Amino acid sequence: MSRSRTNRKVAWVAGAAVVVALGLAYANRVAIRDVFERLTTPPLPIAETYTPPVVATSKEETVPSVAATTSEPTAVSIPTEKLLDVPFMSQAPHANWDMPYQEACEEASALMVRGYYQGITGRYDPNDADRLILDLVAFQKKQFGFYEDTSATATKRFIEAAFPELEAEVVPLDGPGSIIRYVAQGIPVILPADGKTLPNPNFRNGGPKYHMLVVRGYTKDRFITNDPGTRKGENFTYTYDGLLDAVHDWNNGDVPHGRRVMIIVRPKSL
Repeated sequence: MSRSRTNRKVAWVAGAAVVVALGLAYANRVAIRDVFERLTTPPLPIAETYTPPVVATSKEETVPSVAATTSEPTAVSIPTEKLLDVPFMSQAPHANWDMPYQEACEEASALMVRGYYQGITGRYDPNDADRLILDLVAFQKKQFGFYEDTSATATKRFIEAAFPELEAEVVPLDGPGSIIRYVAQGIPVILPADGKTLPNPNFRNGGPKYHMLVVRGYTKDRFITNDPGTRKGENFTYTYDGLLDAVHDWNNGDVPHGRRVMIIVRPKSL
């Protein structure tokens, strides 16, 4: 066999191998991306479960409670990192993004925070999450006549109406410290956001117009969230600026100009 024919054969085999490799990579692109994300995700703190407040039994016993009803948390030592064991659910538990699921980020966020206070950890079973979301949607439709695109104030209202054991408060967001002060005390934070500017590559179609998610922890430079807008939302991390720059309330649909606020949810005082 001539050298030129040999070289052509080698080139053909090499080209075919490249085509096969590219085809396999494309076919397994989701799995490859998942592995890459796992390898590049920074180590997270150990998740801490909710500890109910200790009730004083006499005047001599005074124990600070994370369920205090003041608008600002009591003074605490702020650790350099923190992670609350908030359970995760996607707003589309069975990957069905039709209505009402595409509008259920507020419901999923509220349910995750409630689950944390109930001692639930890990990921919700999809069937359980689906039932809880649909029940909460039905409750709002009956109680208020709508459930879509609820503002921070409307979300506070349905949380307190649906879950009488909880109280909610809408608080101005001034910077990373505003969130960190609550999370440091074991209080997860719900944030309304302009989904189009949230730096989350897992969103479809460039992200939702309006979105809500739960901040469950922080490191020295990132917030750790449960973002219900994607199946990969458990422990999804955003840089401080990446998340805070996207925080805006519903604002009658003009989300980019909405207020920068957060929703604080906690058990009622005993």
